[in-house]
Amino acid sequence: MNYTIYYNPLDPRCKNVVGAICEDEELLLQLFTLKNEKSGIEEKNCIPPQENCSLVLNKDGEECTYFPMQKTDCGWSIRLKINQTGLYFYHFHIENYGNVFDNGKIRGTFSSHGVAFLLTVYAKGYKTPEWFKGGVMYQIFPDRFAKDGSMPDIIGRVRRADWGGIPSYKPNERGKVLNNDFFGGNFNGIRKKLSYLKSLGVSVIYLNPIFEAASNHRYDTSDYMKIDPFLGNKEEFELFVKAAKKQGIRVILDGVFNHTGDNSVYFNKYGKYSSLGAYQSKESPYFSWYSFKNFPDEYESWWGIDVLPEVNEQSPKYQEFIFGDQGVLKTWLRSGIGGYRLDVADELPDFFLKKLRESVKSENSDAIVIGEVWEDASDKIAYSKRREYLQGHELDSVMNYPLKDAIIGYLKTQDEQLLIKTVRKLLDHYPKQTVDCLMNILGTHDTARILTVLGGIVCKNKDEMASANAYLSKENRENAIKKLKMGALLQFTLPGVPCIYYGDENGMEGHIDPFCRQCFNWEQLNEDLIGYYQTLGKLRKEYRDIFKDGEFIEIAAENGLLIYERRKNEQSVYVYVNNSSKRHLIKTDKELKEFLSGETKSETIQILPYEYGVFIETKITAK
Repeated sequence: MNYTIYYNPLDPRCKNVVGAICEDEELLLQLFTLKNEKSGIEEKNCIPPQENCSLVLNKDGEECTYFPMQKTDCGWSIRLKINQTGLYFYHFHIENYGNVFDNGKIRGTFSSHGVAFLLTVYAKGYKTPEWFKGGVMYQIFPDRFAKDGSMPDIIGRVRRADWGGIPSYKPNERGKVLNNDFFGGNFNGIRKKLSYLKSLGVSVIYLNPIFEAASNHRYDTSDYMKIDPFLGNKEEFELFVKAAKKQGIRVILDGVFNHTGDNSVYFNKYGKYSSLGAYQSKESPYFSWYSFKNFPDEYESWWGIDVLPEVNEQSPKYQEFIFGDQGVLKTWLRSGIGGYRLDVADELPDFFLKKLRESVKSENSDAIVIGEVWEDASDKIAYSKRREYLQGHELDSVMNYPLKDAIIGYLKTQDEQLLIKTVRKLLDHYPKQTVDCLMNILGTHDTARILTVLGGIVCKNKDEMASANAYLSKENRENAIKKLKMGALLQFTLPGVPCIYYGDENGMEGHIDPFCRQCFNWEQLNEDLIGYYQTLGKLRKEYRDIFKDGEFIEIAAENGLLIYERRKNEQSVYVYVNNSSKRHLIKTDKELKEFLSGETKSETIQILPYEYGVFIETKITAK
């Protein structure tokens, strides 16, 4: 073959719709035959093909179908419509030469046994909340962010008076970590910090569980209809929600619907509630909620943790309790919240997620539903079943763990290829309306603090994590903060919505649970780092229209350098990150404003080693 094949599904010339498509939407696919790899897609660089080419397409789990493509002066093309939602795979077959597959970087290449391109087809009418897009999220672990007032005296709970102390982590004499020490963070405390959050550009607060529970993390729900008394009461919660709305901030809650606590109204293993729990009697109104292997002491539990008995999502009574008109979802939506983040979405069956979405949207069509999914959500397999998260009937968005891992990998290795490949995959696999709502994280309550990760300290056990040696020296901390600033710029400017894990903007450190869940230190504020996050918040606010749903255009990704454009209509923002010891040059024919420094630059611009920033509105090229 005396020409090069060019196929890039993120190039509208190759695929008219970037990312997933809607059912019955016309799809145009085009392959180009170029003189060589470096030639552009222009008529003078194209060679008319002599061979026949077919699109090879199959729905997940079904046989492939060959669709003949039309020859053009520059290659081949085909127009078609797919009238069934689902996950599809495709590649191209050129007679006498072979197959064109994905080369692993979302680009076409000849291969005998390559990876097929992925195509998600979603349902008509699938849309995601506009208010969420372009904003800034802030995740709060309620017990550890801010307090105002005292804690009530509750049997079984340890009240900590040392705000900022190391959380309890050692198992008791029975080998169990109780997570029953509380520092007293509450709604009134958060409410008094709303102006601080507003200064960061926050538009959405995501709260870890707030319902009554035995533990400080509250993923062991005791009563879905009651606010945990250490946080306040329903009136104080609604006052907080209203105050947040006045600041332009919505609140979303953690929905924990795969399991409850064993110490709950519903299971009542210890008889602490007046209800007749499922553990106590087969006559309990909650008995159908759970699956017993040998009543009452052997039952299905989340990951075998017996304090977290799994619910049976097939139970009509449980479904009515969660989805019904007086159920959990609608009750708290009526308190003014903006939606839910779903804990362990992998554990919730497709039918359950579909009913959950229907219930939420019937109460408030503008509410958001975000799933905890740690992998690519388009082709995720959980419990040997392909999931349907993003086909229009389940989730609006997911937590963007793939991007988190890719950003951290880039910051630590200086290799930009994994990061740019991850961004390409997300853009190619997800619906555009999902991409614009992705929850872009660098850390959460389930992971080590981003500053600790970037600092590179490795601990073998939790005793080491609790020691002074688990924290960065002054020099290492300064170096880690430089990397964090670079990572935060990527988090805030790549497609999706950045989510700050409380205290990351203040340089909090800590290894995995519970050390990543320590108290916010309001007595020592890192003004420089907080100021940097405030500047990033201002960037998103000032150019929200671009970050809301603007295009992502890759300009350069080589030798540690990343440059990309976010564009909408005639306005653009250009982001550059040079995570290398090399100097790079950028040429422009106009004056550019550098947003972070405020400097004006023109003509040939030098990007120094480990320099990063944002140029506003003009074309640039890298060399």
